[in-house]
Amino acid sequence: MSQPRYRPYVTVACVVAAKGSYLLVEECIAGERRFNQPAGHLEAGESVIEACARELLEETGLQCQPHSLVRIHQWRTPDGIEFLRFTFGLRLDEQPAVQPRDPAILACHWLTREEIALLGPQLRSPLVLASIDDFEKASGVPLSILDDRLMTN
Repeated sequence: MSQPRYRPYVTVACVVAAKGSYLLVEECIAGERRFNQPAGHLEAGESVIEACARELLEETGLQCQPHSLVRIHQWRTPDGIEFLRFTFGLRLDEQPAVQPRDPAILACHWLTREEIALLGPQLRSPLVLASIDDFEKASGVPLSILDDRLMTN
């Protein structure tokens, strides 16, 4: 008997850094405030880079492309849901004004790594701090490592 096909959720996230701070979005999940990088699910017909740019626009109002791929995380939540998360990086010279377009986002915040660490259990997942640390340790790899040529007609 064959095993059911493994189908993790594919998500994207973007570490946005400017002037020593990182951009986090605040959302309400199951009645509780949670903080995360701008992030979301890959939609049919889009590349992971396109998904990242779309999520940035929807959740922060920023019309930007990520600069690099920081890391690909494979993660299982405590309740057994599995994700394949493409984490991108974007370093800006200034902290632009941000305004979420997605009504599920309550607010956006520019916070230092130390302030983010103090949020502890309010972080959406351990990937929030891990992604910031990964972003700071390495410059990431060029987006050209992701071949999305077959996504276009």
